[in-house]
This record gives sequence, C-alpha cells and structure tokens, in this order.
Amino acid sequence: MRKRMFGDSGLETSVIGYGGWPMGRGMYGAFDDNEAIAAARASFDNGVTLFDTAAVYGWGYGEKLMGKAIKDFRDEIVLVTKGAREWVRDNPDRRSATVSDSDPKRLTASIDESLQRLQTDYIDLFLIHWPDHTRAFSEPMEALEKAKKAGKIRHTGVSNFNVAMMSESRETSPIVTNQIGYHIFDRRPEAEVMPYVRENGMGIMAYGSLAHGLLTGTWRADKTFAEDDWRGGGANFGINSWGAENLAANVAVVEKLKVIAADHGKTIPQLSIAWVLANDSISVALAGSVTPAEATENIGGDWEMSAELKKEIDDLVLSEGSGVGLSGMEIAT
Repeated sequence: MRKRMFGDSGLETSVIGYGGWPMGRGMYGAFDDNEAIAAARASFDNGVTLFDTAAVYGWGYGEKLMGKAIKDFRDEIVLVTKGAREWVRDNPDRRSATVSDSDPKRLTASIDESLQRLQTDYIDLFLIHWPDHTRAFSEPMEALEKAKKAGKIRHTGVSNFNVAMMSESRETSPIVTNQIGYHIFDRRPEAEVMPYVRENGMGIMAYGSLAHGLLTGTWRADKTFAEDDWRGGGANFGINSWGAENLAANVAVVEKLKVIAADHGKTIPQLSIAWVLANDSISVALAGSVTPAEATENIGGDWEMSAELKKEIDDLVLSEGSGVGLSGMEIAT
C-alpha cells in the first residue's frame, strides 16, 4: 500500500487508515466483536498502518475493542485516538449525549484512561476531538504538550477545527493533522482548511470517506436506521445528505457511480476512497469496517484516479446530488 507523510512532520502513514468509529457500541447498529477484530487485523495484514479510534466511541467501548484488535502488532502501527469529548452517562440517546470539554485536568486524566483501554503505554497521535468554545485552545494544547514530555503521546493534532482554531492551537503545540470530514458528497474543507494545512506543513486525515455508509452502494431510497445508530437523525455534520428530502436523489447518484466504478474494475467504496486520495492535501483516508470482507474491499481503494475520472464524478454529484456540502460552506465545528 502507498504511504504518505503528515505534511513535513516526519510521521508516515498508509494512505488508507482503519476507522474505528463503527467499533463503538450504540453508534452504527449491531455488529459482532470478533468479526470487527478480524476486520482490523485483515486491514493490517493488507498494509494498513494507521488505526483510528476515540474515547467517546461507544463510551469507551470502541477503544477497548481496538486495544484487543491491535495488541499483536501495536508497535508496527500509528495508533490515533481522540479526547476532550465527554459523554453524559445518564443520557440514553447517544446522538445528543456528548459535549466538548477540554478542561486540562480532565483531559490529562482521559489520556490515562485511553491508554488503559487501548492496552498500550503510548499513543502515536492524540487529537482534540471537537473544539471547546468555552476556553482558550491553548489550554488543552498545553496539556497535550505535558503528555508528550511524559512519553504518553508522541504527536498532537485536532479534529473538526477551522482555520482560526488551528492557528490558535499551533501557537502552543505543533499539530500535525486536522481530522475532518471529506467525501464525494462533502467538499467543504477545500476552500479554506486544505489550503491552510498545505501552507503550514500539516496533513489532512479524512473521515467519512464512504459518506458514513451512503457510498457503500447498499442503501435504498427507503433506508431506515436502528435506534442505536446515530445516522437516524438524518443530519451529517452540518449537511443533510440522507435526510428525507435528499436521500432518494443521492441514492440515484450512487447507482450511477456504481456503474462508473464497474467500468474501471472497481466497487463503489473503492471508487470513493480513491476520490478522496486524489486530493494531495489528504495524508490518509479513513474507512470503517466491522467484517474482514468490508476491510478487504476498502483496501482496494488504494489506486490512482485520473483527473478526468475525478471531474466526471464531480460533475455528476454537483449536478444531480442533493444536500451536497460544497466547497466554501462553513464546516461543522
């Protein structure tokens, strides 16, 4: 598998990363733990060297499962987790029970909790999961710098930050990446975030490469979600790609994309991941999976897409898609 650097940080990653959000119970519906562990291991066996999770995924469950999955190859990978996103434990609705909290004391404690759940003594890359608007960004970044000096984390980054937030954060800690949503139906980061990242020697870790399931090619216009699936609300980080008013049009676009993919000997997930990687601001495209078959298919997204094919896809989505996040729209922070 191809590899890329996070800007000029010296931190190298496979171009496709294993996205651990689906490992969190109560996030993407039901799955089998052993199958999810096998999916992560299949990813590693096929060249994936970056594995991403977060404390809030399944209220810690995702980190525990990730720790089990990677224990045999821990020192051979870039392990990423995220913090400063707390959950209200007595709220049963996981779509509304999280809040950004980057209090330095709580953040420091949460790093130790993540280390324990992940069964490791260091984290390669630790990200502030969402911006906390109640305090200066220097506060959590100072806490991360202290954790670096203690050997608990090796690199720092952010997730879902706009340019002003990144700029303020970098005054305290040399962040190497911004993990942000980017896929065929959401191009909002292209206008401001990506140019800033390129100019400042950072890299983008793109999440949602498959539009959180829309680009798997398995959805129909009458798609419904289980109660323990965050996607049931219809909203997609500030856009509404699968809300009732947009789903049918976007499923029709996906059907046309499947034909384009087949014409190039690829599946729709493989086309979608390659589209993300066609942008040279992207260091790694995250793709989640909870079965080895899904993981193996995602790995097939490592191929070089021509400019002509990318334009064909862009023209189709922008002309026929509905609720598409366009470059220049404010990103969800």
